[in-house]
This record gives sequence, structure tokens and C-alpha cells, in this order.
Amino acid sequence: MMDSTTHKVYHVHGFDSRQHLEHYFSDKPDMVFEEDFLKFIIFNLRQIFTDGHINGDILVDISLGCFIHHLYSASEFFRNIIVLKVKNRCIMELKRWVDERTGAFYWGHTSMLLQEKEENSDQLGEKEGKVRSVIQHVVKYDLEKENMTDPLVLPPADCVISVWLLDTISKDQDDYIKNLRKISRLLNPGGHLILIGSLNATYFSVGKDKFHAFTYNEDFVRKALVGEGFIIDYCKVKERTAVSDIIDYKAVIIIAAHKEK
Repeated sequence: MMDSTTHKVYHVHGFDSRQHLEHYFSDKPDMVFEEDFLKFIIFNLRQIFTDGHINGDILVDISLGCFIHHLYSASEFFRNIIVLKVKNRCIMELKRWVDERTGAFYWGHTSMLLQEKEENSDQLGEKEGKVRSVIQHVVKYDLEKENMTDPLVLPPADCVISVWLLDTISKDQDDYIKNLRKISRLLNPGGHLILIGSLNATYFSVGKDKFHAFTYNEDFVRKALVGEGFIIDYCKVKERTAVSDIIDYKAVIIIAAHKEK
């Protein structure tokens, strides 16, 4: 295995956004992450939003890459979604899909998964259309700034969802907690935070490049959230089923919490 000190860092180096989508989220026959990265995320978020009564005006999404399937259920419960991206390439890839431009990544297989679960597969395409309609802004951010979206000041969010971002931008435990604190500042008092990550990973690959992943377990992320004043409402862990050497996680975690007022 490549030494971790030689791994690239997502928010510094960036990656080929389309390659990332093709590797981990496509409908190709050799895409082995459907159970772990598509179904697990889509179905658990459906349960979190429907059972947890999480809703409101503004949801902020600050996640790795430019996937959209984690926003299907959220789009039913929030009037506006603001998406934050650290790299221009991700912004362009996402806007291509939002604007339905030629060459946009195909997400139909993921919306079909949810619609089949809800037994309304005759409404194919409506999930994607709903997400497009509520994405109001796609904004670039800088983690080093006090206001990460400076000069734009975001309104406080009722919910923040972050998928794999803390895993990839954090060097160690202290850095993870510092970044968690930054993301938490985007929330209203009493707001909800949903984190999705990979447990006990050390790297992930995009093309020929390997990228750093912070290694942590369920106990650590639970303690980190409680330490930052969150009350945990939901937590599910799925042991890895995918057979592939392009990423070395052991499990996927999804955890929802709300901030004490």
C-alpha cells in the first residue's frame, strides 16, 4: 500500500469529479458499491427524514465530490437546498446535472431504487426533478476562512448534511473535531446534523491517484458529536460488502443528531 504521507488531499488537490462518480456511483455492471454507497445511504436517509420529522426552510449540503442521491429525501422536507463545494470542477459537474445539460452524469438508477422502495416506480424521474427544483445555490467555500463562504453570508440552516467530507479533509482526531465545529456553525440553534462516513478507512482512489482518509471508528464520531453539544437521534453502521481495492473502508456509518439549544 502507498504510504499515507504520499496520498493526495481532497480539498487541496481536488480530483476528476466524473471519474469519482463513475468509480463509486454509476450503473455500470462492475460498480460494486451499490449496497454500501447507494442503497444504504438512500434508504437510511429516507427513514431519518420521514421518521425524525426533520424539515424546514434551509438545508445545507457540504459533501465530498458532486453526487446527489443523498438529497432525494431531503428535497421532500426542505424548501431550499444550498450546496457547498470546495472545487470549481465539482461545481461545474453538479451544475451540468442541475441544468440538465448534455453530458450530465446519469442518476436514474438511484432514483429508481428509492421509487421501488416506495412502490411508486411509475413516477420515475420525479425524484431528480424535485432535487433540481430545490437546489437554490451552489456555492464555493474555503475552509481556512472564518466565514467559509465569504463574501457570501449564508442564512442559518435548519439541517446540514455532510457525506464523506470530514473523512477526507481531516488529518487527525483534533482536526476532525475542529472541522466538525466549523460545519456546526452553519446550523440554527436546535438544528439537525447528518453525517455519513466510512469507518476505519485510510485511502480512496480516483483514477491513478490515492487520497487521504482519516481513520476513525463509531465510538470516536459519537463522542465527537456529544462533545460539540449534539444529541444523537439515529445511528446505523453497515459492514462492508464491496470487493474492491480502490478504497479500504471497513464499514459505512450514518448518524443524525440535533444541536442542543
